[in-house]
Amino acid sequence: MVHIRAMAKNDIAAVSRLLGQSWRRTYSPIMGEDTVARLSDEKHAPEKLAAELADDDKMSFVAERTDGSIAGYAMAAMDGNGDVTLNRLHVEPAEFGMGLAVDLLHAVLAAHAGIPSIALEVIEGNDRAIAFYRKHGFEVVERRPAAHGVGGHASLIMRRLLPMA
Repeated sequence: MVHIRAMAKNDIAAVSRLLGQSWRRTYSPIMGEDTVARLSDEKHAPEKLAAELADDDKMSFVAERTDGSIAGYAMAAMDGNGDVTLNRLHVEPAEFGMGLAVDLLHAVLAAHAGIPSIALEVIEGNDRAIAFYRKHGFEVVERRPAAHGVGGHASLIMRRLLPMA
């Protein structure tokens, strides 16, 4: 059994580990191990996660197992224009196919009820994520070339319209 809840300070180390492992597993075949390790170490350092957790424009959720371990994580950010971006959605491989990613996505969507849409950026080649997001109502609205993509790799901007309250 897994419970979705708001992320807390004491989750930072576990989330940092989860993100590092997820990035290495997912993106090493696309970008190479050295690039992925460098980017992940920069983006997912505990102090960076702590700063994001303290940012009122960012909402972070974790999926916690009954033993207290973290099985998944999602974070969305709102910019000054009121636009929301799903920046992260990661799940432990042991939880693949169990609906945990959907539960995390729904937590993010519920937290942003009344917002017209939510966007995300996904690296081309991350076919599992692209298929997941398409299945859940996201459509590709832009392709960013390598010069503007994550880690110098092309990426897709996907957007999902949200029901208005």
